Amino acid sequence: MSHPVLGAIEARRTTNLFDAAQVISDAQIQDLIRLATKAPTSFNLQNWRFIAVRTPEAKQRLRKVAWDQAKVTDAAVTFIVCGLLADHSVLPDRLAPSVDAGFMPEAMVPGWEGAAKSLYFEQPQRQRDEAVRTATFGASTLMHAAQAMGWGSAPMIGFDAEAVAREFALAPNEVPALLVAVGTALPQNWPQKPRRPLEQVLDFA
Repeated sequence: MSHPVLGAIEARRTTNLFDAAQVISDAQIQDLIRLATKAPTSFNLQNWRFIAVRTPEAKQRLRKVAWDQAKVTDAAVTFIVCGLLADHSVLPDRLAPSVDAGFMPEAMVPGWEGAAKSLYFEQPQRQRDEAVRTATFGASTLMHAAQAMGWGSAPMIGFDAEAVAREFALAPNEVPALLVAVGTALPQNWPQKPRRPLEQVLDFA
């Protein structure tokens, strides 16, 4: 029998048709995001934020700036997955729990902060690239967690990023990288589409 994580990866498909009558509780949303934040981030920056759009009013506002996609209002919740521009100065705070837990020496923290500064400080493209990477890691983990919990999901890039930022009051350092709709999938959804053969995508070096 395959491991449940492997089963979720094998079974995940993009859900385009949701049962609009089904809901996901706030407690279940919190659990989904708790799992999503188990994804890795550079230097443990944890530079992400998830906005759970789940009220009818908020869904309508998001749908208007997301190319009028029905998934936004039919899904139980649509997450705006934001990556934050990489900022080395937050690292002492982000790493403090690891120091408090006793497995990271406190003397190591300045070195990590210095390394992050050398990578990101005054490097806007790298800061943005890291924001998008972080959001993508979180979104991917969120989708597999949803699959494991019995829900369908759909990643979406069809939206006006500036309008989303304005409508949902994103901070200047927040990049709305993608949306992820989550809810109960209707049986009319297509199965997972076949993938390219491994020989076309895998090389050994």
